[in-house]
Amino acid sequence: MDRNDSFRAFVAGHQQSLMRTAYLLTGDAHQAEDLLQSVLLKVLGRWSRLSRVEHPEAYARKALLNQHISWRRRRVKTELPSAAPPERPYSTEDSTVARLVMRQALMRLPPRQRAVIVLRYYEDRTERETAELLNCSVGTVKSQAHYALARLRELAPELAPKLADLREAHG
Repeated sequence: MDRNDSFRAFVAGHQQSLMRTAYLLTGDAHQAEDLLQSVLLKVLGRWSRLSRVEHPEAYARKALLNQHISWRRRRVKTELPSAAPPERPYSTEDSTVARLVMRQALMRLPPRQRAVIVLRYYEDRTERETAELLNCSVGTVKSQAHYALARLRELAPELAPKLADLREAHG
């Protein structure tokens, strides 16, 4: 198997999970595709070394997180937060609405807090794994998760019971 074949096999095996993470980080399918594409280009450039390591997807995932945080730092803010409530009331029983509300609230978190929430609660990673992927301490992961969950409760109080369930399930 030559270099290109092994890289194609890597992409085929991990593209969906990397795309899901990119989407959860960006909240937009097109931005997620752009993010993943730029990261896969970086991975391809280092593939001769990465193909020999045990978990090249860990490098790709970390590159995805770092690239997203880097892009967010450079992005010009075009949206202004609003204190006005939604036009119509809705029930959090509707899982589709709850997912949309959660996604909108996630998009209002700072990049590092969003990355912690995505890794810990969506990808079900341990605090240690999350810390390693974000290149920070376990204490930082814990504090960022604490502040992010508090902010999510503030942004979407109707989701507080679901957020409490997440916290309890992940200790």
